[in-house]
Amino acid sequence: MIRPVEALSSPHEDIAKAELVGDRGVVWNPEHGMRLYGDGYFGQPLGIRKPKSAVFDKPLELSLIECTYLTKAGRLELHSRQEQRTLTHDDLLELGAKKVEDFKERFLVYSQLRERGYVVRPGLKFGTDFAVYEHGPGKDHAPLLVHVIPQRKGVVPLDIVRAGRLATSVRKRFIVATIKENGQIAYYSFVWHRP
Repeated sequence: MIRPVEALSSPHEDIAKAELVGDRGVVWNPEHGMRLYGDGYFGQPLGIRKPKSAVFDKPLELSLIECTYLTKAGRLELHSRQEQRTLTHDDLLELGAKKVEDFKERFLVYSQLRERGYVVRPGLKFGTDFAVYEHGPGKDHAPLLVHVIPQRKGVVPLDIVRAGRLATSVRKRFIVATIKENGQIAYYSFVWHRP
């Protein structure tokens, strides 16, 4: 059984503490977890599939992208028991690049959507990178599905067919996000027309 890391000292009380477990961050303190989940729907309470509220008494599991974003924002300290230290934002970018294909590009898109005020959740059940909400799960349905395709890979016809089929079947707008050579993120949405 995995045991929580002892409390880490922090100069700020509002910084949540988590432990790296595999490719996830676990916030063992339910108060810290409730704060992160309640203020932006970060993570998933362990053992609670669809939380009805931000009040729970379970640890919170964060994805590597969420850990990277929250660390950069100064809201999370992620400790690696294996390395016996707190990981930096750069450490997490490096770790993510090793564990997840196109991690840096996905992180850039995730960050920009979060900074624009959207709630960004994993889109795995839709077969895409992100499900994007205006208000949050349980408050509204995710109107957008975002799939990140690095410019170096290009969009192939199969991506467009998949976008159309998926968006039509779940009644959501499918958006392809790509990072241009100059670092700008471009978003492409397709409009389907029946002749």
